[in-house]
Amino acid sequence: MTDAERQRLIEILQRGELPPLDLAPVLFPDQNFPAQKREAELTYLGKAREADILAEAMAVPLQCTRRFGKNGDDWHNMLIFGDNLQAMKSLLEMKKQGKLCNADGTPGIRLVYIDPPFSTKREMQGQDGVQAYQDKVAAAEFLEFIRKRLVLIRELLSDDGSVYVHLDWRMNSYVRVLMDEIFGKENLLNEIIWCYTRMATKGQRQFSRAADTVLWYSRSDTWTFNVDDIRQPYSPSSKAREGYTLNKLGSGISKEGKTVLNPIGKFPENWITDIPYLRGNERVDYPTQKPETLLDRIIKASSNEGDLVADFFAGSGTTPAVAEKLGRRWIASDCGKLAIYTMQKRLLNLRDGIGSKGAPLWAKPFTLHNAGLYDVEKLRKLPEEDWRRFALQLFQCKDAPHTIGGIHMDGTRRGKTVMVFPPQRNKGALISKETIEEIHQAIGRKVAGAVFIIAPAMKFGFFQDYIDHGRVRYYALRIPYSFIEHVHRSDFTALMQPTGETNVNDTVDAVGFDFIERPELKYTTGRKQRDAFIKITTFKSEARVRGPQKKRENLETLSMLMLDYDYDPKKCVFEFDQVFYADAMAKNGWKATFPAHQLGKQVMAIFVDIYGNEARELIAAGKFRPAKKSAGKKR
Repeated sequence: MTDAERQRLIEILQRGELPPLDLAPVLFPDQNFPAQKREAELTYLGKAREADILAEAMAVPLQCTRRFGKNGDDWHNMLIFGDNLQAMKSLLEMKKQGKLCNADGTPGIRLVYIDPPFSTKREMQGQDGVQAYQDKVAAAEFLEFIRKRLVLIRELLSDDGSVYVHLDWRMNSYVRVLMDEIFGKENLLNEIIWCYTRMATKGQRQFSRAADTVLWYSRSDTWTFNVDDIRQPYSPSSKAREGYTLNKLGSGISKEGKTVLNPIGKFPENWITDIPYLRGNERVDYPTQKPETLLDRIIKASSNEGDLVADFFAGSGTTPAVAEKLGRRWIASDCGKLAIYTMQKRLLNLRDGIGSKGAPLWAKPFTLHNAGLYDVEKLRKLPEEDWRRFALQLFQCKDAPHTIGGIHMDGTRRGKTVMVFPPQRNKGALISKETIEEIHQAIGRKVAGAVFIIAPAMKFGFFQDYIDHGRVRYYALRIPYSFIEHVHRSDFTALMQPTGETNVNDTVDAVGFDFIERPELKYTTGRKQRDAFIKITTFKSEARVRGPQKKRENLETLSMLMLDYDYDPKKCVFEFDQVFYADAMAKNGWKATFPAHQLGKQVMAIFVDIYGNEARELIAAGKFRPAKKSAGKKR
């Protein structure tokens, strides 16, 4: 900052005015302020600085919960359950460590496709003043929700990477302005219009909404575009109209006898009319599912074999399914349990042709991860070094072993020292108040402010969240643990699972982490004529997420029941056949009713609460017997 700029700023502040925009690059030299950002920018309440988004997004450990196939040493594809912002922050750490690469060694993701839901359940047309205001608030919340994720996506992309954002008519104009801000409007490569056919409804009062917009941006001035891979073949009528016929080499001969180069297919245009909405053969009964032919075109155009393709609103799993068929590496993330089980089943039952056609295709090995919701039993089985690493990541600590006062320390958290006590070490010993005092005697004069001690909850012999010794506060970070406001910058919020089909795609902005806790469950089974049923009598669950909580009544926390009618215990893979949402079950007396003829030898039932916790029950088919009629008295 020059003397003149400094003096000008002082005078402005003394007058009680805000600094002008032209001083922003001087005041914040570490930020990018290209000219186009000052030309047009969306403003709304709650819009955060990009630097704050990147700094405050919480990286949570990715806990491997299941491996499908034998993973190699190089790369295994990833299916992630959890909030995608936190998952992306963790993937960004992987990129910095050189662990997120394409097959050619290029760091970062080559192609990201997302189809984010706009889930206010309103049409943004409120005539009433209150309704219109609520719509604007909902729109602002969605815009900031998607903006945070676009900022992380930009950082995750390779230098020559691309992002495709699939939108409908509601928010495409707003999101385009956001993407101009984040990626630069000079990096808008195409606005693609996908037109499809939809049946008109009786009494319709406007043109049918039968087109979506896909915005394609690159991260830089270099990107992948495989034009010959996505050329569409000419129809016989168009060949005649153009005046040539194709020869065996793919060139054409005109009526005048001249060779016409590259008539092997039409050059792809930014409007798509040859891809129908969805064919029945590939339907997986998931809301907002997109056709494989659309993703086939996008993935072929903007990536090569071995490139990393990601979808952070993966839903039905079209992106990873097509990426698998095209020989790409992939990452798929979603915050919904229904989506995770839908994708798991789809990836284990692939066909090698686009549109779920052709011969069976065995997917390359992939791993299912939890991001933010953790299984404590699996944690206890980790080797000591893996547990130590997980604990440091969980509490946002830097892995930096060091020694203070002759005592080994494991890392730092915001510049303060961290100790980790794995469950495997000194199994019978407790961390008591006396232990803290002994640690303080050794290091108290050499540290200031805070010391963080991470250990399994059962290892602590006291209940306080922290113990003060002079000017040093010793925090007890428990796994699983109570939320400590002094430690985290924002309140934790839980993942929320849907209770009905209409809110399957609600946006979720979860913060922090939680631990899996099996809900309390009681149910009965039976059969009435041709139908079998499961009736839930007790279902209670509480999230560990701290903050204001209301008491939940019986059945209030149920989200859904998923069933695999013919579960194979040898495969140990849940391939669900049907989902029953809580709102529909409530109307049916908390019953899930289904045709008895669908039953195999045993049924796997997964009862899911609104926080993502599960209660699993393996039910033998014999349990679904008709109720015995009571015998009358003999006369």
